[in-house]
Amino acid sequence: MEQRERRVWRVRPGMVTVITALVLSCWNVQASAQIRYSISEEVKEGTVVGNIAKDLGLDKSTLKQRGYRIVAGSNEPLFRVNQEDGILYVNRNIDREDVCDRISACLIDLKTVLENPLEIHYVSVEVLDVNDHSPSFPEKEKRLDIFESALPGAKYPLQAAHDADSGLLSVQQYKLNHNDHFRLEIKDRGEDRKTPILILQKPLDRESVKRHVLLLTAIDGGKPPKSGEMRITIDVSDINDNPPVFTKDSYTVKLYENSPIGTTVIQVNATDLDEGSNAEVEYYFGNDVDAKARASFDLNVLTGEIIVSGVIDYEEKSRYEIDIQASDKGIATLTTEKTVIIDIVDVNDNAPQIEVTSFSRALPEDSKPGTTVALINVKDSDAGLNGKVTCFIDQAVPFTLTPSLQNNMYSLVTKSLLDREHQSYYDITIIAKDTGHPPLSSLKTISVLLSDVNDNIPEFLLNPYTFYVAENNTPGASVFSVKAYDHDEGDNAVISYHIPREGANEKLASYLNINHENGDILALKTFDFETLKTFKFQVVATDSGTPSLSSNVTVNVFILDQNDNAPVILYPVSANGTAEGVEEIPRNVNPGHLVTKVRAYDADIGYNGWLLYSLQEVTDHSLFGLDRYTGQIRTLRSFTETDEAEHKLVILVKDNGNVSLSATATVIVKVMEPKEAFAASDVKSAVNEDEENSVAFYLIITLGSVSVLFIISIIVLIILQCSKSTDYPSKYLQETNYDGTLCHSIQYRSGDRRYMLVGPRMSIGSTIVPGSNGNTLVVSDRRRASGEVRGIL
Repeated sequence: MEQRERRVWRVRPGMVTVITALVLSCWNVQASAQIRYSISEEVKEGTVVGNIAKDLGLDKSTLKQRGYRIVAGSNEPLFRVNQEDGILYVNRNIDREDVCDRISACLIDLKTVLENPLEIHYVSVEVLDVNDHSPSFPEKEKRLDIFESALPGAKYPLQAAHDADSGLLSVQQYKLNHNDHFRLEIKDRGEDRKTPILILQKPLDRESVKRHVLLLTAIDGGKPPKSGEMRITIDVSDINDNPPVFTKDSYTVKLYENSPIGTTVIQVNATDLDEGSNAEVEYYFGNDVDAKARASFDLNVLTGEIIVSGVIDYEEKSRYEIDIQASDKGIATLTTEKTVIIDIVDVNDNAPQIEVTSFSRALPEDSKPGTTVALINVKDSDAGLNGKVTCFIDQAVPFTLTPSLQNNMYSLVTKSLLDREHQSYYDITIIAKDTGHPPLSSLKTISVLLSDVNDNIPEFLLNPYTFYVAENNTPGASVFSVKAYDHDEGDNAVISYHIPREGANEKLASYLNINHENGDILALKTFDFETLKTFKFQVVATDSGTPSLSSNVTVNVFILDQNDNAPVILYPVSANGTAEGVEEIPRNVNPGHLVTKVRAYDADIGYNGWLLYSLQEVTDHSLFGLDRYTGQIRTLRSFTETDEAEHKLVILVKDNGNVSLSATATVIVKVMEPKEAFAASDVKSAVNEDEENSVAFYLIITLGSVSVLFIISIIVLIILQCSKSTDYPSKYLQETNYDGTLCHSIQYRSGDRRYMLVGPRMSIGSTIVPGSNGNTLVVSDRRRASGEVRGIL
């Protein structure tokens, strides 16, 4: 025996089959392989099964470090692996009959794991059967009563012997010891089921032999074979010569699965032509009815009814063949056997099962229609129409299911274009529904995340941008900012800004710069309203995608005037930095006589250029008056004999800026007797004729320059207005309303108000708008309210 075991237990190299299957994994699991070994049952603990590391080509030096092990359950595993060399050993005794019962191929699947990185390898060990069990009969001795009237050919079924081994090692043949009256017939029922039948071949003679003793031997297919015996004692009884006869030649019935316990399946019936107890029939299961059938059905001994006593599951077993024996109650019992066939009818009691076999969680948003997202496998354990499954999506999503060539396989594909910015992910519910009655269905939800593609250009918050910047700004400081956004994400949404240096923008390169990251625009030099009043340029926003996308915006900049120019005295003419003039008037002038007029101008506009005149110093306040708007000096009364002959007037000229700037002029008024005044006037006119001509010339040039600048500004604003909406009949309403100072008066609209940049004279009812730097007045407007129109000079 020991010699045989050593020969069988040794693993032969030819019995090892390595099946390599590369499997894709979503969690960094390395490609796995499957190895198959063969080993005999009942081998000793510690027996080598195979060298897994060698067969898989694993590095033995890293096995222990990477925690090479077998993934096992709570029970003590049958095998263990050595972490030093990767050899698989038997961990405890393996009884094939306990592990696999009578399954023809006994495979034990092991999952071995390596960590860092994670690798999974599957090992199958086939446990080969060893002929370690002998056939055995349920009974050591069998007693039969046979009437002497039994005819040759009568059959007497016997209980089959059982062998825990399988295949060729199970019961292969029966032998009956030599005798003259009986022979043995074997009925092969498949699945290692061979039933011995005792056949009478010669009539019995009770008076000659009352008892026959036979020895039935069951032999398995082992080498050497093993056997088991059963003693058969046959008592020859007197005549009960009619066995029960079933009323039907065959019994076949259909039974729905899940039928409740107590349901009558079928009733068999047998009759006996004898009388008395020899005609009374009882029913029993045949000797060869398996345990599963006995657990599922009961047989009424008296009525022959077969009744459901357990769970009937079509998926577990779809057909039962049950032998029913009808036996009379005669002294020598006669038995007839009939097979009842019960076909189980499938009921739709299993919902479809949905399995996702392959799945791409992140899907690019530019995927074309028809792109495969996942592979779906649908199973239903039922049969026929109950197992026929349809799979569909009952949602308004840009995905659909397409069946594949293989049954119950579907592909989840895109059916239209995707847009991550419109919807970044989808929860897709897949419905599987069978065609049974009533139909059963199941659901499975798949979440599909769309990955971003650079398909959106940056968009500016405004287009165009309009900014108002005060002159005299600090060089290098941020004056305004543009902002763009991108509907994409990640690098595709990271925006950089730049100002093109070609074309119209080239002139601005010297005094503008932009922060590439946040769009802040810096002025590299100071703006001067008197030199530059407005300009525009382009800003380009570019994302960081591949390839990058960009857009541009026009930026309109208007320079706002500040009070940075002091008034300039035109008359009297300045000399050596002081404006001083001498005026001679007769003593006999009437009150209101115009002595002279102080003339001045301011390069600023609006309030900053609106000049007011005041007497800062005067020798006699009762003699002279000054018009605060025009600068005219007039007499307030007639001169008397006591009035002095010379008067000094210091005139202060200041603008109306927030911080006023000013200049002063001195006028000396000499009062002369009428005759002296006329003579002096003639002499003075001759002396100063050239000087007055020069002053007039400069005054004309100054007035002309300011007028030209004013007209150009008006034309530019009118052009801007015409390029916009025509809902407003006039954006700028000119109204020159001054008389002598170099100031401007421009009216414009904003919403339901009319604004005016004014000179020295303001219309009655005007009010100053807070926050307007003193440049702007609100003028009552009788015209209809209109939309906001912005303008600045």
